[in-house]
Amino acid sequence: MSQQAPDTSAIAPTDDAVHILVVDDDSRIRSLLQRFLGKEGFRVTVAANAEETRRKLQQIAFDLLIVDVMMPGEDGISLATAIGRTHDVAVLLLTARSEPEDRIRGLETGADDYLTKPFEPRELVLRIQNILRRRARSRSAAPDGMTRTRSIRFGRFTYDVGREDLSDGDEPVRLTERERQLLTMFAQAPEGVVARDALIGGGDGGVGERSIDVQINRLRRKIEADPSNPAHLQTVRGIGYRLRFEE
Repeated sequence: MSQQAPDTSAIAPTDDAVHILVVDDDSRIRSLLQRFLGKEGFRVTVAANAEETRRKLQQIAFDLLIVDVMMPGEDGISLATAIGRTHDVAVLLLTARSEPEDRIRGLETGADDYLTKPFEPRELVLRIQNILRRRARSRSAAPDGMTRTRSIRFGRFTYDVGREDLSDGDEPVRLTERERQLLTMFAQAPEGVVARDALIGGGDGGVGERSIDVQINRLRRKIEADPSNPAHLQTVRGIGYRLRFEE
């Protein structure tokens, strides 16, 4: 067996390249992804477990994390959930499980995407590019037919559209990239109503029917006193959803 590069090393084609943290307990997978993604022009750092991941997140601002779900100790689902509460970073989950309920569980963490093993390396690159493209779009442009609003208020919450920040009174609320995208869409829609088809979307930014329900329910748990009886983010039968807010 050939010698493998130390796991703590990073491949840096350019200083301003997208920086990815690969988290996997399998040293072979870490090494393969580090080499392949490095050749694709990404800066790549690796971590073997949740503890090492947290240490590196304290030291480096990554653009995206690739996290294996099936890790001993703290698994990838738990790690991704915790990261979503404390860091503004995209997450792509890798797993050998392909059942629909496993995908839903992964998306409930707030992860940006979910890729089943085995996979083609090129597909991984395309998914990374799609995630980064969606994040860039959500930060720089309003959806078609919508206008920009500086901030909105609903109940005790304020959402600053320009900064994509949500606050509960004076306290910041952690949001995933998808939750920021949803709130921005509602804030910029006439009367806060967005059609279900628009939320699901299409092309590389599209999500499934079930996935949008999961995402809406996750957002409700952050902004509703009673998510089962929402006062702010309400279902509009036959249309989609409405966020009741004041500008």
